[in-house]
This record gives sequence, C-alpha cells and structure tokens, in this order.
Amino acid sequence: MPTEIKRLFDFPYHQLETYNLKKALSTKYDGKWESISTQEYINQSNKLSRGLLKLGVQPNDKIAIISTNNRTEWNICDIGVLQTGAQTVPIYPTICKEDYEYVINHSEAIYCFVSDVEVLDKLNQIKDKTQLKGVFTFNDIKGEKSWKEILEAGKDDSTQNEVEARMKAVKEDDLATLIYTSGTTGKPKGVMLSHKNIVSNVLASEKKVPLEFGKDKALSFLPVCHIFERMILYLYQFCGAEIYFAESIDKLSENAQEIKPDVMTAVPRLYEKIYDKIILKGEDLSGIKKKLFFWAVNLGLEYKPYGANGWWYEKQLSLARKLIFSKWQAALGGNLKLMVSGSAALQPRLTRIFAAAGMPIMEGYGLTETSPVVSVNFINVDGVKGFRVGTVGKVIDGVEVKIAETGEILVKGPNVMLGYYKDPVKTAEVLKDGYFYSGDKGEIDKDGFLKITGRTKEMFKTSGGKYVIPPLLEGELKQSLFIEQIMVVGENEKMPAAIIQPNFDYLKDWANDNKISFTSNEDLIKNEKVIAKIQQAVDDCNIHFGKWERIKRFELTPDEWSIDGGHLTPTMKMKRAVIVQIYKDLYEKIYRP
Repeated sequence: MPTEIKRLFDFPYHQLETYNLKKALSTKYDGKWESISTQEYINQSNKLSRGLLKLGVQPNDKIAIISTNNRTEWNICDIGVLQTGAQTVPIYPTICKEDYEYVINHSEAIYCFVSDVEVLDKLNQIKDKTQLKGVFTFNDIKGEKSWKEILEAGKDDSTQNEVEARMKAVKEDDLATLIYTSGTTGKPKGVMLSHKNIVSNVLASEKKVPLEFGKDKALSFLPVCHIFERMILYLYQFCGAEIYFAESIDKLSENAQEIKPDVMTAVPRLYEKIYDKIILKGEDLSGIKKKLFFWAVNLGLEYKPYGANGWWYEKQLSLARKLIFSKWQAALGGNLKLMVSGSAALQPRLTRIFAAAGMPIMEGYGLTETSPVVSVNFINVDGVKGFRVGTVGKVIDGVEVKIAETGEILVKGPNVMLGYYKDPVKTAEVLKDGYFYSGDKGEIDKDGFLKITGRTKEMFKTSGGKYVIPPLLEGELKQSLFIEQIMVVGENEKMPAAIIQPNFDYLKDWANDNKISFTSNEDLIKNEKVIAKIQQAVDDCNIHFGKWERIKRFELTPDEWSIDGGHLTPTMKMKRAVIVQIYKDLYEKIYRP
C-alpha cells in the first residue's frame, strides 16, 4: 500500500516508492559532489532515530539544528528527529549568540546539531547558560562530538520496531517544528507548525509548480531554517527532484553551471543582485554589442505574459532570447525553467525581465505562520493562466483569504500555525475567529489575483495626520540602479524622508565612466553629481504618489547594509528601528538640521 503523506517524514518513503532516486540529496565536500540515494537517505535517518533513542530522546523533546549552509546532513537530522516524535528547532546561523541563548532556552532544546567551527564557537559562548545535554557537529572537529557517533550508535537495528512505533504514534495535527521568526523588532517568536500545516502546504503548492516528476534537478541555497526553503525541499522530495545544495551565494552561478538545475528559489534581494551584475557586464560592452544588449533589456522590461504585447513584440523577443537572454540562462546552467521568489516584495521590472529571458520568477506570498504559502503565481495549470505581474498570484487550494475592512489580509486554512510557543497572549492577538491576521494589507482583483499594498505595522502617520505606507515608496525607488537599499522614515514628523544606501558596485562603474574621482564610499556620497542622480530617482518616484506621501529629503549612507551589521534580518528584511538607531545622526540631520 503506497505511503499516505500525513507527516513530514512520509515524504522520503513516498519518494522511495515512486521514484527511488540514485541522487536524492547532493552536497559538495572538498570540491567534490557527493550524493546519497533515496534508500540511503531513509537508512541514515533511521540510524539517527535509533541513535537518538539510545540518547534517551522522548516524544516532544526539542532538538536544535544550526547550519551555515544547506546540506544533506540537515535533512537526515530533520527526518531522524521527527521519526522519534521529537521536534526540530532550526536556528539561523547568522543571529547573535544572545539570540542563540534565547531560542535554545525558550524552546528547551536538549541537544543541538551544528555544522562547523564558526557556529560551534558562537554556541560555546552561551552553552553553559542553556539546558543542552550535548552538541554534535556535521564537520569533523577535533575534540568535539560528531553526529556520526549517533549514526554509529544507531547501526544496531534491534530498536527499529520502537522507531516505527514512535512514527505510528505521530499524528498529522501534532507539532512538527518550532520556527523562530527573525523579527524586525523584539525577541523572536516560536511559531508552532504541525505536520499537517506543512504537508498541506506542500501538496497544495505542488499543483502550481510545473516540475517534471522524477526528472528535474533543484538547486537549494536559501537557509533551510526558513520555512520557505524547508517547505520547498519537501516539495522537491514529493516531486522526485534531485536536490543539490549550493556551497554559498557567491558560488551560486558556478554551482548552477555544474549541475544545470531546472528550478531554484531565492529572495528578491538575490534576484536584484543577479540583475545588477548582468547590467554591469552590459555596461562594459561597446559598439553594436552594447546596443543589442540594452535593446534586449528594454524589450524585456516591457514584457507581458501570454503574448499580450502582440505578434511583433513576440517576434522581437524570440530574437532577443537567441542573441542575448540565452547567455543569461547559460550563466545559471542553461536549463533553468522556473524560479520561485518569496519572503519580500519582488520588483515588477525583475518579474518582467526574467520572464522575458525565459526564466520566469513565480512570486508568492506567505508567512512563517502560514507554512508559508498563501498565494503564488503560476504559468499555466490545467489551462488556467495564473501569472500576473505586480501581484503575488492566486490563493492556493484549500486556503481562504479575506480582506478586512482595514485592508488587512486574513488567512484561514490547514496551513495556519498552531500558535506561538508559550505565548497565548500574542497568539490571541493574531488568531481570531478562525482567521490568522497577517499584519499585511492587500486587495484581490476581479480575476482573483492578490496584491500586497503594504504592512499595517509599517504604516505611519506624519505630524499632520497623513498616512504613509513606506514599502510602496521603497519598492518604487529600488527600481533605480543607483539605489541598493532604502528606508522611508517620518513617523510623527512633518514630512516623509528617506535613508538610502546607494548601489556602490553600480555607482563606482558609473563614476569611473563619468570621470568622477573618488577613493571611498564617503567620497561618492558627497559628490554633487551622485546626489543629483539619487535626487532624480526620488523625483521620478514622487510623481506617482500624493503630495503628503512624497519624499522631501534624503541622506545617503557610506556603508552597505547587511545581516552582520544588524541592518537586516536573516531573510534580508530591514530592521527599521535598528536602522534608525544606527543612522540617528542622519535622521536628526533630516528633521533637525
């Protein structure tokens, strides 16, 4: 009897019965790709489960996993832990040691798996302040306990009956994982997701993703501790896709050329970086090559799906794909037919240009609390056209979305979380009358496409009592090649303003082309011509908004905003309160010069 998928650990067994892949999971070690089959994936997961039983792991125990990169070991640990009835607590490697301490203590994790020395060193600084009984490493580290010790302890299969009894006892409504939100403010919240939450999301999302079952290759590099990538990994397993784990974002293109993926996922920030690098290469061209390059780019920026621009546009597009866009595809392996975007809003220009290039980005919408997908764009499923630029697609099957009178998006469905761990007050604030209150604002058009219009918590009032929605202005301004990051400010102030981090890679090239001398970022942001370019971008943006919304002043930052610098969360969202604090001098200069 085929495996009925109700729990997360059912996915590998389904894959074994349906596809039995020779290369289910692949990771690069010391410069060489190493793969394991579906059978070996299950065998090792069972070994780990049996080893955990010997350690005394009980149902509902919590086990943390912290890994710098996605890798085969993560998935084996995930399945191995879940099969015992315990729950996994994935932790972002990039958060500070104080947050490590908070998450481990709040979740009451008793064991922790870590990937490498860097993570271990950070963990060791706070380990004594936690209830951890043991730490196991994926990499071989002298003097440390290796995760292989648990596998070795589990070689004895005499307790497999107990493992299977534990598996049988796990129900679909049981808690599967605690995912701590990266949070732009305050302490992270532990989102409780059940097996059903995530499984239902996988099975509903799969219908919208045009994968060739049992044949495609997927490249994974977004942090698997984030529910977006984690759900996607289960989806790949369900569809029988070979999963390859990228070494790092820097090696993404190299890895893509090695394995030639059919599908990958990313956050908007990464697609922006890919696009900016391509444009910079185009700027370095000359003569007819440069003219052809930017002809193709400008054509791509006018793209509309389903041939809506007419036959002449499609004919030109076919030529552009042959001459120019084929090279873009080659840089990512040449076989990429689908990219998926989540976590934040994707600029419409990127949606258009990558679709024109034959690598459509399917933007979706969701939150950790909704496991995550609520809606997603899709090309063509059963004759239904589900792709509309500037939207986050149509709501997936089994999920209901309602727009409150305030404009807030309310979600109901099997994907909605159980609640926040140990926090009934915050749970009650967002789960009301069977709906999850997302905190996002949106609207649904006549064809059923959902559009995000802002975030209720990010709205602010000026001192004149006028409402401003920063993400709308920020999204418009980030379409400028000169702007990398922007945060609109002005709560309780007389006018909206902006703190801007220029796109220094592009700016330096532009400055050199325009014979502007500089030795540092500080020089650049003080240059009158640079300021004038940013001002032009602001002016172009302002015309799309009401007078009370327009950005009246801005200041430029000399440093690049980053996760390590504290500006961004691990999912590349801005920490607004932190950024204001970091640049409080610039803020004061704007409002109290």
